[in-house]
Amino acid sequence: MTAPRKNASRLKRWGWLFAFVALAATAQELDGIRYRVLASGSADSAAETAQRMLALLAQGDIQRAAEMSNAPERRRQVLDDYRARVGESEFRRIFAQYASPPNRLVAEVAIGERHLLVWDLADAGHALAGQYFVRTGERFILDDTPNEERARLQRVLAAYRGGRIKP
Repeated sequence: MTAPRKNASRLKRWGWLFAFVALAATAQELDGIRYRVLASGSADSAAETAQRMLALLAQGDIQRAAEMSNAPERRRQVLDDYRARVGESEFRRIFAQYASPPNRLVAEVAIGERHLLVWDLADAGHALAGQYFVRTGERFILDDTPNEERARLQRVLAAYRGGRIKP
């Protein structure tokens, strides 16, 4: 009876070691900024929230998309202003195109509860665009408020854009 318990204990210790090694493999540092790069499909990803938001914007539903922000009135105003500048049909086309091939999500970076999604916009000459999210409880929302972690993520995005980090 002690052998199964001993084996279970040993497996548990090895499991923790493997989890630690996997986490360390994704930990990165840039100019003193420590961050994690999430694997595609990670359970801790903000990508699903981004896809839902982009789908709402492609439908022209600014109000519901803005509600997915930690500064919803500010986000609604920014989106309304953008739609007024480019027109309704172009607004919808751009956001529909944003999340469809050949455009693609190339990286997700996290510092604490804040995440940066890096998109390769093939339709815009392979420009790299970023979206910032923050975990609030069990869900992610768009991070529209200035803070230190977001500022660090902006520096990480600048490094991607400058070729210092490869997607």
